[in-house]
Amino acid sequence: MADISYERLASIFKALSDETRLHIIDMLSCNELCAADILASFNLSQSTLSYHMKILIDAGVVNSQRSGLWTRYSINADTFEFILDIIPQLYKTKDECICAQIKYCRLDEHQQAEA
Repeated sequence: MADISYERLASIFKALSDETRLHIIDMLSCNELCAADILASFNLSQSTLSYHMKILIDAGVVNSQRSGLWTRYSINADTFEFILDIIPQLYKTKDECICAQIKYCRLDEHQQAEA
């Protein structure tokens, strides 16, 4: 997992760790939407929605495209593919496990091998 950017992953998870933002992601999974379409489903101010969208965009979870007065939002499929590729690496045993770098883990393995 040496090639994993924990900083990027944490940023994505932080962006997804809010109920409103998860609802927005769910809405965008159906289709590209403008802010007015998203606002219609919430009891939020325009500025609060902009705050949530900025977090999602900055984390790379959502794409935005300006078209005249409107901004269209869509899911960033590359980010979700990244998440789906990384999640199994976080919990499955692997040849180059990060715990091999931790002294007490190596000792436990050595003691188990002797038993």
